[in-house]
Amino acid sequence: MMRQPVFPERIPRCYVPPLGRCDPPYKQGFAMTDLPPAHAIVHPKPGDKRHGFVTLGYDERFLRRKRLVTEDDEGFVVDLAETVSVGPGDCFVLDDGRLIEVVPAQERVLVVTGDLPRLAWHIGNRHTPCQIEHDRLLIRDDHVLEAMLRQLGATVAADIAPFAPEGGAYGHGRTMGHDHAPLHEPVAEHVHVHHHSSHVHPDDDTEAEPE
Repeated sequence: MMRQPVFPERIPRCYVPPLGRCDPPYKQGFAMTDLPPAHAIVHPKPGDKRHGFVTLGYDERFLRRKRLVTEDDEGFVVDLAETVSVGPGDCFVLDDGRLIEVVPAQERVLVVTGDLPRLAWHIGNRHTPCQIEHDRLLIRDDHVLEAMLRQLGATVAADIAPFAPEGGAYGHGRTMGHDHAPLHEPVAEHVHVHHHSSHVHPDDDTEAEPE
């Protein structure tokens, strides 16, 4: 019995889904990296040349393995030994030695002014990430904390700004909120501050020092 010849039109082809209905290749398990991977992070020295910049939000800066895209649309995979919190200005080190600097993204924040030491204590009592500046505090947008701070006499205004909260007691680590800190976000970047987006402590108006 003769075998039927295989014509080109019968050769199986990869299915290409319609535009707008497929994830990018890296989400489908394919490696599509323009740059070498990064297996390390460094604090750059003055004069260190940056090959590019990648903009990441606060939550996005807590990672171990992830594909990122620079501002010049160059992709690369971050593959670290453990999950870390990357600070603004830190650099991913590509395998060929080039540096990609991390830039904090613009995010929805609350700008808090008033009696800053007292307000910072109450924010810290909730383990909420807090960016401390000389004349204001910045926290992530949270209507429960906003109401609490206003009750304590603070002036609170919504804004869009880069969010770079303080590190932990040793300059690193993240603080998880009680209720709505993401599960992937423990140890890293802020004052000892607690996210109680669901309730207010009954002793909020007391001035007792924390233990």
